[in-house]
Amino acid sequence: MMNFITWDPSDTALRLGHFALHWYSLCWLIGLVLAYLIVHKLFREQKIKEELFEPLFIYCFVGILVGARLGHCLFYQPDVFLTSWKHFIEIFIPIEIFDDGGWKFTGYRGLASHGGTLGLMLALWLYYRRTRVPLWQVLDNIAIATPVTATFIRLGNLMNSEIVGKVTDLPWGFYFVQAGPVIGAEPRHPGQLYEAMAYFVFFFIGWYLYRRHAERVGTGYFFGLCLTLIFTFRFFIEFTKDVQVGFEQHMLFNMGQLLSLPFIALGAWCMVKGAFKGKKVKK
Repeated sequence: MMNFITWDPSDTALRLGHFALHWYSLCWLIGLVLAYLIVHKLFREQKIKEELFEPLFIYCFVGILVGARLGHCLFYQPDVFLTSWKHFIEIFIPIEIFDDGGWKFTGYRGLASHGGTLGLMLALWLYYRRTRVPLWQVLDNIAIATPVTATFIRLGNLMNSEIVGKVTDLPWGFYFVQAGPVIGAEPRHPGQLYEAMAYFVFFFIGWYLYRRHAERVGTGYFFGLCLTLIFTFRFFIEFTKDVQVGFEQHMLFNMGQLLSLPFIALGAWCMVKGAFKGKKVKK
């Protein structure tokens, strides 16, 4: 008899009176704080002025959140969010608007990593325009820390029982109880956990290479490495996931896979360019 895992955690990590801190929010917070500390350390090692680092966190936070939200709404549910003024408002404000004009706070239900990546890239370009810290140096430093944040975001998805995998007979299959009686009735791949573990490994790969080849910071090599590792893995791990939206049902490759291909190509180009430049710098 298979020893499948029944997954039915509370979505609340801490409750103080009427205030509730959800696991998803806490995971996001931990991921962002760890990335903040790592990049701060890198900036100090590279002797970048402290006052140039201070605004970076705000640029990253806003860029990721806005990009991830727009990415979900435009890539996955345009038929919902672009067909009603109520839902259009819900893109930007984390509320649900009722037909009678009432509303309730819901938080952002739906964030897409591809959109978050695009939003982050735009935010870093704006940061560069303001501070004039070399753009490739900024991108490389952020890329070294990014897998840590990605790890905790996927752990947040796991705590929310969302982005579940396909049915499996492997002994570590999860019964995602909170995903509903249909989905939760059969053991499924914990795709969120697969990704979290992989991204954690990717962080140590990037950190190891940085310690051995710090001269490549500023060439785009680490930015390319991050994109290539994360989105190549993302492409293949999608084969274990259930469809996220109805229109993916009959697609050969789902939306997550199709959106990953440009990032893989960009990452590979940046790695080759960065490795070549790094050798020239070392000489």
